[in-house]
Amino acid sequence: MRVFRLIAATMLCVATQAARADDTEPAWRASALALVPAGYVAGTAYRTEGSTGYLALYPAPSNDPKTPASVFAARQALVVTLTSDATRAVSAELKPRVEPDPDDDATDFAKLHAELAAKRATLPDGTEPCDLGAWSIDKDPAGLNVRAEPSATARVLGTLPPPYRLKLGGAENTPDGGWLTEFRIIGFRNGWFLIEGAKPPGKDYEDEKRYPRSAPKPYVGRGWVASNKVGAAYANGATRMGGLFQAPFVDAKWMPAQRELGGAIDTDGGPKRLLACSGLWGLVESHDGVRGWWRSLCSNQVTNCS
Repeated sequence: MRVFRLIAATMLCVATQAARADDTEPAWRASALALVPAGYVAGTAYRTEGSTGYLALYPAPSNDPKTPASVFAARQALVVTLTSDATRAVSAELKPRVEPDPDDDATDFAKLHAELAAKRATLPDGTEPCDLGAWSIDKDPAGLNVRAEPSATARVLGTLPPPYRLKLGGAENTPDGGWLTEFRIIGFRNGWFLIEGAKPPGKDYEDEKRYPRSAPKPYVGRGWVASNKVGAAYANGATRMGGLFQAPFVDAKWMPAQRELGGAIDTDGGPKRLLACSGLWGLVESHDGVRGWWRSLCSNQVTNCS
């Protein structure tokens, strides 16, 4: 059901996002940048009312995997006093922000995040709720350990198979390296993803009658895997394509980023690394070294996730 709601959100929102991406910033924003407090990064100047401007701000470490931002956290804005012609900033004050995301009126993302926030009590203490598709990139023949706690010394609950290829020949679209083991990411804490629902590698893409009973079977329950062993594909999250956001919000600073084979990132391919998550956002590193947030990641291995 979540997938269908995301598709509907995309249809409603793509035109709005494309227009926003081409909008010219208000004249006052340039002078307001000098008033941004230390430790913050300016995003979009999202509103002007008479002689008052509103500038989105997010903490500078928001895209640091050691201190990733939370889509559920309280937010702030720079409220800017402008000249009478609203062309220059005179003074500014950091204040709590109560306005919703600019695209909330056109999408269900606020509702989806509220539903995830309500599930926090069902997760281990200190876990950031997430909802993303992903896969194991670990090639160890012994498989990827799924642990009881987010620690390399925690008890191993089971394993996820390494890349797998049918011995007697499989589907024509089998990836060169073999099928990866897919799962859902439902949480994050300190460099570890909480996962569940792992699927046998390639079973969803192969002929059910030809898929061997002897194929490796993953641990399907809930457990923790190290973030550096996890990958995913970019999905269409109804945001601006071609780059990443400094924080998990559509009015955060936007940074152009590249695909593995060149060209601006889109729903064709995935990031170089998946670092953290919050809600429906993933903190990733692009193949040209840009670190930022992308909304919606999936685990489809045969088509893009548009």
